[in-house]
Amino acid sequence: MCRSFVSIFYKLLPVFLVLILWEITAVSVHQFRGVEFPDPFQTLQKVFQLLMGRELSGHNLYEHISSSLKRWLIGFGIAVGCGLSFGMLASWSRWFEKITAGIPQFLLLIPGLAWIPVAILIFGIGEAATVAMISISAFAPIAISVISGIKGVDINYIRAAEMMGTGRAELFFKVLLPASLPSMLSGLRIGLGTGWRVLVAAEMVVGTGTGLGYSIIQSRWTLDYSSSFACIVIIVAVGLFFEKVLLRALEKRTVDLWSVAPENS
Repeated sequence: MCRSFVSIFYKLLPVFLVLILWEITAVSVHQFRGVEFPDPFQTLQKVFQLLMGRELSGHNLYEHISSSLKRWLIGFGIAVGCGLSFGMLASWSRWFEKITAGIPQFLLLIPGLAWIPVAILIFGIGEAATVAMISISAFAPIAISVISGIKGVDINYIRAAEMMGTGRAELFFKVLLPASLPSMLSGLRIGLGTGWRVLVAAEMVVGTGTGLGYSIIQSRWTLDYSSSFACIVIIVAVGLFFEKVLLRALEKRTVDLWSVAPENS
């Protein structure tokens, strides 16, 4: 019981520290600059109002969340499909790896927001530009994780499979891929977070009237900073839900079912 309480305390401690720093910042800004800075209580109050149906930028909160999630899931889904395919093909074919090895590394160096002018020139203002920015930003970490995961498989697994007469295709799909799952899933988590951050930023620039990022920038123009802060809190909550709850559960179940790594590794 005591250990459980201590564990919960340490998990919640970062939240308490953020809230304390937030409150200190709000008081300091108001005191020294004379500017109203939404504190945690005001922000949570605004979140509650939005959850109860209060309009934000002409729509309710749930419409904004659903619009953002739709763009994000489409973009992330494209990135996953392309990243996994690219990584597996590069790991399977040496000549393909040689001529394309630098592409994910090159893309990884480009900040997500740097794709804004490229996306606008190709797709114009709208959904397609946002989805494209998410896809290309999340693609690189996924592809790199797949390649590094397959290359990092314990050589003993490969030798054991070869001694049993395993063919190249069977070795790849039944040994290399399962053994590289932890690395792949780590890449998916990084790509997920990258795509979510790019989504919010893209909606501020190339949004189409809905979305959490669009709501933040609109609230700024109307000086409704408490709504902006409320959107930030909701963005964090949604991101944590997908990353900590859904993806972590999927990661555990997938590794338990398919990984060939030893349990104590």
